[in-house]
Amino acid sequence: MDQLTAALKKIEKQNYRAYQQIKGCYDFSDFTFYIDYVQADPYASPTRVRAVRPWSVTGLQWLREKSAAYQVAARDFIARSFAQLAKQESSVSIALSGQVVLDSTAVLFTDEGIELRFRINLPAEGRSVLGKKADNILTFHLPKYIRRATLERELDIEALVHHCEVVEDQAFLRSKLDEHNLLAFVANGSVLPRIAGNCDLPMKDAVAITAPKSLEVTIETPNQGPITGLGIRKGITLIVGGGFHGKSTLLTAIERSIYDHIPGDGRERIVTNLNAMKIRAEDGRCVHNLSLANYINHLPMGKDTEDFSTQDASGSTSQAAWLQESIESGASGLLIDEDTSATNFMIRDERMQALVSKGDEPITPLVDRIGQLRDELDISSVIVMGGSGDYLDVADTVIQMHDYQAIDVTEKAQQVIAQHPSQRDNECESPLVTYRPRSVNRSNLQSILADGKFRVSAKGVESLRFGKEFTDLSALEQLESSAEINAIGWLWFQLAQLPGWSANPAKEFSEMLHDNWHASMPNHGDLAKPRVMDVMAALNRMRKAQFKPAR
Repeated sequence: MDQLTAALKKIEKQNYRAYQQIKGCYDFSDFTFYIDYVQADPYASPTRVRAVRPWSVTGLQWLREKSAAYQVAARDFIARSFAQLAKQESSVSIALSGQVVLDSTAVLFTDEGIELRFRINLPAEGRSVLGKKADNILTFHLPKYIRRATLERELDIEALVHHCEVVEDQAFLRSKLDEHNLLAFVANGSVLPRIAGNCDLPMKDAVAITAPKSLEVTIETPNQGPITGLGIRKGITLIVGGGFHGKSTLLTAIERSIYDHIPGDGRERIVTNLNAMKIRAEDGRCVHNLSLANYINHLPMGKDTEDFSTQDASGSTSQAAWLQESIESGASGLLIDEDTSATNFMIRDERMQALVSKGDEPITPLVDRIGQLRDELDISSVIVMGGSGDYLDVADTVIQMHDYQAIDVTEKAQQVIAQHPSQRDNECESPLVTYRPRSVNRSNLQSILADGKFRVSAKGVESLRFGKEFTDLSALEQLESSAEINAIGWLWFQLAQLPGWSANPAKEFSEMLHDNWHASMPNHGDLAKPRVMDVMAALNRMRKAQFKPAR
């Protein structure tokens, strides 16, 4: 610590670049402080630092004996505690994840101890170093925050245990979905509505959901005991109902519950299979060497749909591509909202079939393939549908939302089918073909990196910079944090270090995302573990990526 103080006093009032001299490792007696990266000027990305505190002085060694989910939650709690302590010093920031709990690198449990990773904006006057002020932050205020956030007697242990047990129960519930033949589970008493579209906090005085008896499932959890709620069964589930009654709200809660939520969020007892993918229409996106023949064929001018590429996909083409890409990367469930889908991809009714013959329509609508996806590929679907009754013919379960409550109307739907049989023709002209996995050119990724000076960074939650390329990820609604996007970029970086073509990039990414996944990443604190499907979904949207069908 004295060494750091001396270095800061020495560079007082020098040019801002003099801060580069403090980069290094410092002994603070009960923790080790690392300054890994020093910002080049006051307006550059903040300085990256780490603090490693030995277990022996924390009193928190007992956390290492807990389950993996419990430890992830404990790390999240410590990060939130540090942020709360450090809020009085605006120059200090740690990556947080809102209402969800992510496997993040902001706090790590290592053999050496508890490691905090965060950023500091080093103070300046114009472009001159304020060494004394920096010394006050780094050697006086910061050690207090670090010690209090990593010391058992300084933490609210009751809140810590509750936080961890709630997350551990969510992980347990998710692990039991297959056993109960469920894609998702929504506990009774869950609060689904949010305050606003740009605010993820629960709406005050919102109606809590209760499952209909016919769809009730009870699952025993390790900490809260038996939890009863709505079981979203595998197969094809339709969510129907009038406008403003909560259809999309339920689907949004399901799609967001691939993550664990913090206590008090209202969704902390809702869980969804990790391999459930939300898909939608995405006009203008790129598609690389993908087989769309199951959904689109005999295009004008004989364009091939078994090896299809475009830099400007239509709504129907983009949604078909997303579905096929999701299957390729391991999806076991599809989440679809009619409001954000391409109508002609979803359905063609009997009148349109009569007006435009199948010979003039290249699209095979999803309604005619979705049963095959269930029966032949074991892929379940949850679809919000308010405008077409033709999906009733293929649905296994129909849930009506009324005043934000779920009603099982499956039997009523069967009666409607009998009274009003569909007059449309099934438009499948060929069997469902198993997808062909594609290879990706690693060397091309390396070239893109090199041309952009090896820069990798998220731009909010909507874009990823990789070398000189910016990839639009705004349609990937299940990405929760820029920390996930940063990690996606660094996973691409690792892939790019190998030569030639990767025959199975999804498998390679899966191997990178092992239990100790962050060990091969930069020692940054703003990384969070993404799903392989999201890594691949992002890569599919990089316009200059090079794919080819695997032979």
